[in-house]
Amino acid sequence: MAIGMLSMACGAWLGLIRLGWNLPLPWPDQPIAHGPLMVCGFVGTLISLERAVALGSRWGYAAPVLVAAGALALDVPLGPIGPILITAGSVVLVAMFVVLCRRQPALFMLTMAFGAVAWAAGNALWLGGWAIYRIVWWWVAFLVLTIAGERLELNRVLRPTFAVRVAFVSAIVLIGIGITLSVRSLEVGVRVAGAGLLALTVWLVRHDVARRTVRQQGVTRYMAVGLLAGYAWLGFGGAVALISGASAPGLVYDAMLHAIFLGFVMSMVFAHAPVIFPAILRRPLIYGPRFYAHVVVLHASLIVRVLGDLNEDLARWRAWGGLLNAVALAVFVVNVARSIMLAGRVPTEAQREGSLAPTAPRSC
Repeated sequence: MAIGMLSMACGAWLGLIRLGWNLPLPWPDQPIAHGPLMVCGFVGTLISLERAVALGSRWGYAAPVLVAAGALALDVPLGPIGPILITAGSVVLVAMFVVLCRRQPALFMLTMAFGAVAWAAGNALWLGGWAIYRIVWWWVAFLVLTIAGERLELNRVLRPTFAVRVAFVSAIVLIGIGITLSVRSLEVGVRVAGAGLLALTVWLVRHDVARRTVRQQGVTRYMAVGLLAGYAWLGFGGAVALISGASAPGLVYDAMLHAIFLGFVMSMVFAHAPVIFPAILRRPLIYGPRFYAHVVVLHASLIVRVLGDLNEDLARWRAWGGLLNAVALAVFVVNVARSIMLAGRVPTEAQREGSLAPTAPRSC
């Protein structure tokens, strides 16, 4: 977990350098590691660790260990060692899902397994020398399908009809076709995958339990707000992909990917933090209204960044928006760390009164 958080910090630092901020840089070619550190080093480690906890077998922890070790190798950097270790960790994650799918062959589990396969495939292409902009949609599929699978699992309480499940599968299939086509025709693949993201957004907005839980109070409402805001950014990123077919680094490409990776994925991390971190660390976490601080800063700063990407007259906003993106991540880390430390000082009576966030990973 510590290495994952370090990867997020290093990735954010390199991202600021890529935006033009004059910050120290140990190695000239290191900014290229910005994306891999954020996607694989941070979120990949977090997801692998969560799945290892769910698996309950020691060998499963090889996945987060390998991915975290690969992230450290990217920090140095050590040539191909980082991609090799991260790819090996993603293969172990696929093996974990084979076991998990045998235990519970449900649609939500198969969806997350599909995401793990996409990550391993993308990592294999990366290891084979493919440029990151050519394989990044495989990473997008990994994160989006993992989150979609988890949301589908919670959707079971609403007893979705056959038509609702077909609509979900259709969106996932579109995303799969898109990333497959991207191998031969990147622009076409991006457009098809963008259509899949839009279809998935519509499904999530219409059928996710967050539409109901947002009317509640406390941590439940906080999580729902984060989820719904993230869905808006997923739809925006999908729309930009469908309309532009942005397939090479540039301003539109930057707006599209950060809408997905920051607006959607990080919003999901923020929203699920009150249950993910206690489940992994086996320690409770105190929720407080201050958690809205990092959510507000994240989405406000992303609006500033995207406006700078898409409007030449506001070009300077892009760098300032990126700086505030990093501030949002820092505020998130401080809030979570403070809440976990405070939880150890809260008397048992407070737990009975519900002031602690739930420790079960599927409570929202």
